[in-house]
Amino acid sequence: MSNRSTVSALFGAVLIMGAGLSGQAMAKGCLKGAAVGGVAGHMAGHHGVMGAAAGCAVGHHEAAKKAKADAAANPPS
Repeated sequence: MSNRSTVSALFGAVLIMGAGLSGQAMAKGCLKGAAVGGVAGHMAGHHGVMGAAAGCAVGHHEAAKKAKADAAANPPS
């Protein structure tokens, strides 16, 4: 394992642990997006960390949109 891939793996592990320690609202959608983005980034030229960060942001955004739509469809009584 090269030094670069070791650093990338450690950074990814820290991101996942950090998401687990943060509030649930922040982690909502982030882990799935980070996993998909990390794999896509790695396949697109060894940019797994950037892909994971972008995937986390997109996953969180999509989860927030879904939660907002669910709240609008089911208003509290």
